[in-house]
Amino acid sequence: MMGGWHWDNGFGSGFGWVGLLVMVLFGVIIVVGVVLVVRSLSNQNRGSEATRYREGEDRPPSERQASALDVLEERYARGEIDRQEFLDRKSDLTG
Repeated sequence: MMGGWHWDNGFGSGFGWVGLLVMVLFGVIIVVGVVLVVRSLSNQNRGSEATRYREGEDRPPSERQASALDVLEERYARGEIDRQEFLDRKSDLTG
């Protein structure tokens, strides 16, 4: 044949390898993207569970009391409540 590019002149085989490499890289990018999305959604769920735990919903009663006492002591330290109210509420919490 006369002139032009043909598959048998070496260009086609080189381009084939580049094409294969591009397809593999594209596949890897898709897999990494899916993994990142799944991890992101998983972390959002864990965050809501951590918030519930921090608020004391999933804690045993002894830990909820300690948390309530901590809050009470902080309020007393900030001056939001007086000594008598602190002692009354503390006795309510500790039984």
